[in-house]
Amino acid sequence: MAKHTLQQIYLSDADKQRERFEKAKEKFEKIFGTKPERFFSASGRSEVGGNHTDHNCGRVLACAVSLDVIACVTPRDDGIVRVKSEGFPEDEINIAEDAPVAKEEGSSAALIRGVAAALRRMGYKAGGFNAYTTSSVLKGSGISSSAAFEVLIGNIFSGLYNGGEIDAVKIAMASQTAENEFFGKPSGLMDQMASSVGGFITIDFKDLKDPVIKAIDFDFEKAGHSLCIVDTKGSHADLTPEYAAIPAEMKSVAEFFAKDHLRELDKNVILKNYEALRRRCGDRAVLRALHFFDDNDRVVRQAQALENGDFDTFLKLINESGYSSYCYLQNIYASSSPREQGMSLGLYTAKSVLGDRGACRVHGGGFAGTIQAFVPNDLLDEFISAQENLFGEGACFVLSIRPVGGTEVELT
Repeated sequence: MAKHTLQQIYLSDADKQRERFEKAKEKFEKIFGTKPERFFSASGRSEVGGNHTDHNCGRVLACAVSLDVIACVTPRDDGIVRVKSEGFPEDEINIAEDAPVAKEEGSSAALIRGVAAALRRMGYKAGGFNAYTTSSVLKGSGISSSAAFEVLIGNIFSGLYNGGEIDAVKIAMASQTAENEFFGKPSGLMDQMASSVGGFITIDFKDLKDPVIKAIDFDFEKAGHSLCIVDTKGSHADLTPEYAAIPAEMKSVAEFFAKDHLRELDKNVILKNYEALRRRCGDRAVLRALHFFDDNDRVVRQAQALENGDFDTFLKLINESGYSSYCYLQNIYASSSPREQGMSLGLYTAKSVLGDRGACRVHGGGFAGTIQAFVPNDLLDEFISAQENLFGEGACFVLSIRPVGGTEVELT
């Protein structure tokens, strides 16, 4: 893990971010009484392709984004980790204990302990440090603040105690372990991997024990578009059955053919067994299975388009994914609450501004969350105004693709 400069990480936003680090340094000194010695950063992430494909061993396309969590750090020699995160109580953890602690479940302390323990299992070192962190990865924006924090902690351990030699994939895997085993939240590897690696990546979950990760070399800064995430302000209360029904229905189609996951099948076998599948599983399950196969294949074509510098084709595929999610996956609004269709209104409003340019789609799990749009820069002001007229000021987050993942930061 090489150090990166502010310019390499934040591009045109480097000067603003320098001010942010300077303020964080002042906070660190007030809390700990000394100046920080090292600086680290890890980004949020955005799912770009493969909507609800990962849980059936499919492919996803994801990217690191410009919102991040940063840390000012000084090492300690007593095995104690003290982390004060802006707006939260301070954590103090003796990381000598490698097992999950029941009272820490669901807390940032669990993530810190979990990352340390997971890295030790891999044969790396973990030691104490003091840290002050501040985050621009807003909770509820679908950008995964927990993964960014986990990857940040992994990079601190790598930089302070392993010469920066722990690679991004291993840090992501340690972060997932922390979230699954210590924090108590089952999650895949997409969030942590996108945050850790940076830029655009594809992940193929065909082998869940050994997912294949590929970085894609594409300069988003030259594409003339901004990445926007819009919070449609819907309530996630009582939506668990809606989310749970998607993998359950997809897997019911796989089970019809005595398979565990749709990835083990070919779409043609679905097309040849429509009548029996409709009777056994229902039409919605069949439609969701067809979405899986199409969106899974789309990820490959999206990655190829980016690698070939064909941004127009990439945008076309983003729109196709959005259409498929709307019509076939059916995760744009909850069938149990048809009066609330904020995402549908957000997508209609996006299309009204974009016309035949740019692209938009559901972002993440769906039903009541966020939408994603790639907006031509000359339409950006109009797009923001239209979305915030609908959902309120601050609902539209304008991001950029971050080329660097989790890293130590060189401020000089």
